Amino acid sequence: MVTFLSGGTGTPKLLDGAGAAFSPEEITVVVNTGDDIELGGLFISPDIDTLLFQGGGILDRETWWGIRGDTHRTHSALSDIATAADLPSGPHYLEDARQTAGRDIANWRRFSGIDEFMTIGDRDRAVHLTRTSLLDQGHTLTEVTKTLADGFGVTIDLLPMSDEAVASLIHTEDGLMHFQEYWVAHRGEPTVTNIEFRGSSSAEPAPGVLEALSEPVVIGPSNPVTSIGPMLALPGVARALMETPVVAVSPFLGDEPFSGPVADLMAAVGTTPNTAGLATAYPFADAFIIDETDETTFERPTIQTDIRIDEPKDAARVVRAIHEALSIVA
Repeated sequence: MVTFLSGGTGTPKLLDGAGAAFSPEEITVVVNTGDDIELGGLFISPDIDTLLFQGGGILDRETWWGIRGDTHRTHSALSDIATAADLPSGPHYLEDARQTAGRDIANWRRFSGIDEFMTIGDRDRAVHLTRTSLLDQGHTLTEVTKTLADGFGVTIDLLPMSDEAVASLIHTEDGLMHFQEYWVAHRGEPTVTNIEFRGSSSAEPAPGVLEALSEPVVIGPSNPVTSIGPMLALPGVARALMETPVVAVSPFLGDEPFSGPVADLMAAVGTTPNTAGLATAYPFADAFIIDETDETTFERPTIQTDIRIDEPKDAARVVRAIHEALSIVA
């Protein structure tokens, strides 16, 4: 059995090659929910959805989010209405009093649906409608995720990190922003001064998460701060990782990140923004997988291979390196 920690696109790309060493029945994925938002009343779990669509064979692999071939009529109509009615564009983060006025799971991450700042496809929106309706019927996010995964024919176990609200909030020189606002609406341009995982200290890991972390754990090449950080902030998670074998795959080629704002965010929290910084970001890691050209050295077992993942055969190569590392430290 093995447990992957997943956020963004790094770990999903890695999972394309999981079959090179593991069967679906052996795999559990604990998924970041710090990036979740409520947009226009719909609860959206972007990192869970990427895995649902990947497992269901409908993921748009050009963007690594959304559904392949989806239409965007509702999204476009919302923009047209906003323009015609002269409504303000851009992300509309609801005022403080409204952030805790609805369903608890959406606390601190509520946005108006006027002129959506995220592009939501029509079939994609149907998933959000279903998720939100099930949540409003009293089901937990864990239960809803299981229902959707079964519906999409996903063969691995998907667990949200928590059934409670944990919001990844980015403090910038331009003010406080939810991560989606910072990254999607502002393209990661504002200077970051701090990162907060609001709600994490009182939230509990979702049912099954701590049990999954008793198995060997793989941290894929995801953003250590906003993809993995919200999980580490939950009570009991860091301690569980100290007590189980952990292999971490670098999201860098030396000093260069594969994608996203990982370097800026690591620097903002005082961690060296390169492969070497993973020793600080993941003090519990027992082994690292780094690129064959990377000159970083660790005082822990390190396996070097080509860690670029452009297609499933690349992912399989990295997974085989992970399996080798686990055979050393497990």
